[in-house]
Amino acid sequence: GFGAALGIVAGAGPAGIHVLSFLGGVLAVAAGAGIARLFDVRSMLMLVFGGLLSTAFFTALLSALKYVADPDRQLPDIVFWLLGSLTQVGWRDLMVAAPPVLGGIAVLTACGRMLDALAMGDDEARTLGVPVGLLRHGVIAVASMLAALTVSVAGMIGWIGLMVPHAARLLAGPRNGLVLPLSACLGGAFLLLCDDLARVLTEQEVPVGLIVDLLSVCLFVGVLRLVRRGWAE
Repeated sequence: GFGAALGIVAGAGPAGIHVLSFLGGVLAVAAGAGIARLFDVRSMLMLVFGGLLSTAFFTALLSALKYVADPDRQLPDIVFWLLGSLTQVGWRDLMVAAPPVLGGIAVLTACGRMLDALAMGDDEARTLGVPVGLLRHGVIAVASMLAALTVSVAGMIGWIGLMVPHAARLLAGPRNGLVLPLSACLGGAFLLLCDDLARVLTEQEVPVGLIVDLLSVCLFVGVLRLVRRGWAE
């Protein structure tokens, strides 16, 4: 969100906002990974901790931009972008974003078996011949690029990436080679459903991010109950 807000405040125009949003997302991930590398890059806890620190830093910068933004012209645009919307996404945006997104999904799916091995632990994965460090850095890089690219097109639409993979794992089992493409399909279908609801619920279109957040929280609770029941069995 920081990159897009910077573009809005600077008057960069639609193309500039998309570019700055993408670069801001990449920079945020790089900052989180850099913080983790200062301590222990092999620890998932440190990766999460680095991500939290990076998020807090860029959230503070975003708050500063909202403070200095024009309250009549720029601030509403920033808020609308942070809520996420598909209203300004056209065929040109789709043609630009689709090839790298599909390519990234294909790369991650091809790494499915190695990710299955990595889930058993670093030592077990190395025993099976998996390049643990290269795989971990590569997957993080590809996933981060995909996230930054989609946010640069449609704004910040959260929860889908948290809820949908759990639902896909319930349907497809633990194999990442099946879970990853199924997550992409289910996530796209769920977003389209939420966008339809955002357009028909009221006379004025509601930002799709609001609908996604409301539905995802309710569905995620149900998914967690099913996952917990599976663990208990």
